[in-house]
Amino acid sequence: MRLRRLLPLLVAVSAALASSATTARATIVERVVAVIGERPLLWTELLHRAAATRVQIRMQTHDPNVVSVQEQEMYKELLDRMIDDRLEEQQADKAHISVAPEEIDRGINNIATQAQQQQGRSVTAADVMGEVRRRGLSEQDFRDEIRRQILEGKLIELRVRPRVRTTDQDARSAYQHWVNDLREQQLVEVRLLAKRILPGSTPQQTQAVVTLAETLAHQAQTGQDFCQLVQQYSDDPTTRGTCGSRGPQPFKDLFPVIQELVRSVKPGTVSDATRVHIGQDELMVVAMPMPQARVPSYDEVKSEMMQRALLEGLEHARKQWLEELRRNVYIDVRL
Repeated sequence: MRLRRLLPLLVAVSAALASSATTARATIVERVVAVIGERPLLWTELLHRAAATRVQIRMQTHDPNVVSVQEQEMYKELLDRMIDDRLEEQQADKAHISVAPEEIDRGINNIATQAQQQQGRSVTAADVMGEVRRRGLSEQDFRDEIRRQILEGKLIELRVRPRVRTTDQDARSAYQHWVNDLREQQLVEVRLLAKRILPGSTPQQTQAVVTLAETLAHQAQTGQDFCQLVQQYSDDPTTRGTCGSRGPQPFKDLFPVIQELVRSVKPGTVSDATRVHIGQDELMVVAMPMPQARVPSYDEVKSEMMQRALLEGLEHARKQWLEELRRNVYIDVRL
């Protein structure tokens, strides 16, 4: 839990500083951007923390208007995060919690280990720090960010963890969300037999297409070869030779009406004929979703889902805890 965001931190730093960039020199007028309790938060502190993200924004666009809008939004989000950091530091002082240099070293080693597992090659702590320096971020800034993450992890264990009780129902809910996300992300293959209803068709002509599509659906459901029906009757010439398939596609890229058909029909079986609108076309569609990789049952991944539910619960409780801290401290945002 304590080091849950360290690897994403390295990835973000690397992406943000993937190419060299020269920062324009300008006179910085110091000002207070927020007051937390009796302590001011300065503009230069905000700029310092924003350095890597500013480079990333400028890499993505050269439009000064877009840069300005994105930077202003970034400053607001980062300032909000820095206020939370200050509140957490105050709580750490009260609880006499600190982070030793050895803990930061272990955090860097954990980043190296996770990077090694992802990349399938040897990655050492020295490699991590070398990459940080090559990308232009100072070693001290990087260690400071790791220290903040470890400190937050300790505070969560002390102040937030006791508030969270994870039940089997929580884990089952996390499992359902996981399954839904998995289905949205995975590739699916759908075979379609499409009969087009021509614009300006009379009711009799429209009914003839509907009746034919319903007949073809029934024939496929009762055992007739779906591919032969597609080749003989489909109005989509681009997929007649591929059994109505355009190959595996991300589920999220399918038309919403086709997504609904995929959800409602068991893989390997044939749907009823369904009247749909896709763009300017009105169609009668018969769908045959193909079998996909098997999704593990809840019992097979129960321990992972309990951990997932715990993390979700901790994040929700952390936000509530920070809101409570904010209500009890004077905060004046001046950005």
